[in-house]
Amino acid sequence: MTGDDRVSAMSTVPEAQPKRVSYAEAAGILATRDPVLARLIEEAGPIRVIRRTGSHFAGLVQAIVYQQLAGAAARAIHGRLVAALHDDVQPEALLAVSDETLRAAGLSANKARSLRDLATKVLDGTVILSPRRLSRQSDEEVIARLSSVRGIGPWTAQMFLIFRLRRLDVWPVGDFGVRQGYGLAWKVPMPTARELEPLGDSYRPYRTVVAWYCWRAVELFSGAAESALSR
Repeated sequence: MTGDDRVSAMSTVPEAQPKRVSYAEAAGILATRDPVLARLIEEAGPIRVIRRTGSHFAGLVQAIVYQQLAGAAARAIHGRLVAALHDDVQPEALLAVSDETLRAAGLSANKARSLRDLATKVLDGTVILSPRRLSRQSDEEVIARLSSVRGIGPWTAQMFLIFRLRRLDVWPVGDFGVRQGYGLAWKVPMPTARELEPLGDSYRPYRTVVAWYCWRAVELFSGAAESALSR
């Protein structure tokens, strides 16, 4: 993903058209505010956020399946689920399959209930996944609606905001990698989620960019392999 991809710089969507900036432009603005971040941006290179394909519903289904599973096992279970749905990952199709089919795909009872809850709440309007309607929701509203689903917490909702909706001002302080990367880059003890929360205030409205570079800091300074979050 290049820095020329346009993303919203606003976490809320007012009636007036929000200013649009690129990831690269946001990083450039932040570099003028913080010399530590400026050095990290120079060393890590341009921010890259892969645009996710498929529907938002399919993306959330995959997120639930992958929770607490190693990559290979998660991919296998997810592949069997998609096959059981005949490549039609839609709420109606998911609700139509039997519990036995979900178990045969390798899903636990808890994950099966989470998937059914997601499908039900999409259909009854509790969870909104229409791109047009999502564009009118604040980050806080998206998180609240998604977190009403069994098995979806704030972290999953924040990743949805960052990688699906491409919102620029998401600050996932509960993410271990963000907290670890902040400590490594700024050479301070790894902050707790509560401690990290106010440290992001000076980077508004581009905190997503800082979070991404914190993930990169873990890779650069601790020798970790490149992750799906920072590709």
